[in-house]
Amino acid sequence: MTRTHGASIAAVVLALLFAGGAVTVASAERDEAPASPVSRSADAGFARDMSVHHQQAVEMSFIVRDRTEDEEVRRLAYDIANTQANQRGMMLGWLDMWGLPKVESGTEPMSWMGMGGHGDTGPLDGALMPGMATKTELDRLRKASGREAEVLYLQLMTDHHKGGVHMAQGCVDRCSVDVERNLAQGMVDAQESEIALMADLLKARGATPRA
Repeated sequence: MTRTHGASIAAVVLALLFAGGAVTVASAERDEAPASPVSRSADAGFARDMSVHHQQAVEMSFIVRDRTEDEEVRRLAYDIANTQANQRGMMLGWLDMWGLPKVESGTEPMSWMGMGGHGDTGPLDGALMPGMATKTELDRLRKASGREAEVLYLQLMTDHHKGGVHMAQGCVDRCSVDVERNLAQGMVDAQESEIALMADLLKARGATPRA
């Protein structure tokens, strides 16, 4: 073997060793990626609070599907129930994956956004977070039928979506997990579009969103 050929082999071996070391370093960097969110983080707070918020939207949508025969409203209600049930499952799944409780004792809803003070007593009447319907409003929806049920649902869901957009934008601004932040942005976009649709549906029924 010539000296030149031997030197070439040595250079190749060194290059391979260096490449292997680089791969090892890159792998170590991936292993040292940021840990799961802590329990009082915006990521965990949003997942918990929006899961509760979504659950009420699903509940209202199932109620109105039993209170009207109007296909437009029933189709919208089905879409909202299906979408928000799926999103709720994703957020609860993240909490499980992060090893975090689904309910954080001693923490008020919306505290991750620097808010709070919502409760289930007093004038809020069970409206735990922005846009949520009160117990009294849900009872009214259960008792309504036909056009009355459609208008009330569309008004309540418009308020619900406005609160949801506010919360989702809070996650877009504060959450650190990319997939969660992307889901939150998708919620903002989809719910703003549905707010516009519901305004049209209300107008067709001679009604308007609530102030």
